[in-house]
Amino acid sequence: MGRRSFLGIGGSALGQAKPGARAKQVLVIFEQGGVSHIDTWDPKPDAPTEHRSPFKTIKTKADGVYVTELLAQTAKHMDKIAIVRCMTQPTPGIGNSHPKGSQYVYSGEAPGGPVEMPDIGSIVAQRLGTKAPYLPAHILLPGTDEQADSSRIGFMPPGFTAFKTGGSPADPKWQVPNLGLLTGIDERRFKDRQNLLSALDVGFVHGSAPKDVEAMQSLMHQATDMLTNPLTRKAFDLGTESDKVRERYGSGHRGQCYLLGRKLIESGVRYVTVDVREPMNSYVNGKQVRYDGGNNMNWDHHDGIYSKTHTNNIPGGGAGAGRWGIQTWPMMGSTDQALSALIEDMAQRGLLADTLVCFVTEFGRTPRINERQGRDHWTHAFSFAFAGAGVPGGTVIGSTDRDGGFITSPMAYTLEDYGATIFEKLGIDRHKPIYTPQGRPVPIAGKGKPIPELF
Repeated sequence: MGRRSFLGIGGSALGQAKPGARAKQVLVIFEQGGVSHIDTWDPKPDAPTEHRSPFKTIKTKADGVYVTELLAQTAKHMDKIAIVRCMTQPTPGIGNSHPKGSQYVYSGEAPGGPVEMPDIGSIVAQRLGTKAPYLPAHILLPGTDEQADSSRIGFMPPGFTAFKTGGSPADPKWQVPNLGLLTGIDERRFKDRQNLLSALDVGFVHGSAPKDVEAMQSLMHQATDMLTNPLTRKAFDLGTESDKVRERYGSGHRGQCYLLGRKLIESGVRYVTVDVREPMNSYVNGKQVRYDGGNNMNWDHHDGIYSKTHTNNIPGGGAGAGRWGIQTWPMMGSTDQALSALIEDMAQRGLLADTLVCFVTEFGRTPRINERQGRDHWTHAFSFAFAGAGVPGGTVIGSTDRDGGFITSPMAYTLEDYGATIFEKLGIDRHKPIYTPQGRPVPIAGKGKPIPELF
């Protein structure tokens, strides 16, 4: 993303939250590709042997709440986490599409409607603005995989587009581009130019100027803050974190992305989405490593889901080739460490009090293992996890049958409900529409209802 796009982010349309709203910020952990709920959040020890997950069911810190051993570290913090096991995605045509499924998660609206809906984070940025004027209100990190292109601004002004950091925070040389003035332009010269521009705008802005001109002027002031405030770079500088904290999260790509998510929340960013997968060429402890065969290491385990290395050793390959098995370090190993560190760290820093943390994926995996020893896409039932901002920890919401294939509880929740939950937690009035440039009112999460058990 170039300098111009960065300058437009953050929004000046500050709104007032509802009295009593528990969340001031949102941190979304989007593990893209379809995490197998059967192997993680919703263990099924009584499933038929030929389709049963090989991972043990373990107790957690919360009485009566069980997960698989792949979440052994996160289990120690389950008293702060609520698992929703009755998520479903009933919209036809989306279950076989990762781009559409990702867009569904980003927006909380099924793609393909009469208008293209913006990301939840873009709407939040418009309604609530940023807590820190020198930072964007809506950040997607790192935003380097192909599904990050499913992030949408829809019909909203481009100033509310998600800012993508790019790169790998685990790289010792990593920096976010365009966070400072260009070489040869010091702060004094920059402000002189800004003053000149303001003088030229006087007649235009104070005449019969439309509201969008006034908004542009506000964005210009914010851009100045972003380019000249040293706190901007500091918010992205992982070097300010202790070695102990960085190691606790995991020194690889995923761990450092999760840590950066916490750091941005702590710095005042309103809405952060961590959308990460371990790249083939990554960094661990500052040294470059290569995960052979790992050319597309998301959670789309169609082949060899239980392989102890990469899955493209299946003869003839298949749709899941290029991924490592779910139990390996680049997959659940690094995820369990990073997620447990995130929940523990945010609790210790007091950030869970007013930050809603969401662990999401676009769908689950089939209850049956296919002929390639993998699990395919499954939209009928899957799991999300939530923490913070008043979420009752140590709870399980909803249930599935003994195979994990279908919801058996009276309640079932969609991604529209997930979006409505975020807006409700933030105190955003969902009955107040947003408008297209043509003045058409568009409801916010109009088809969704907040998940009541999370309040």
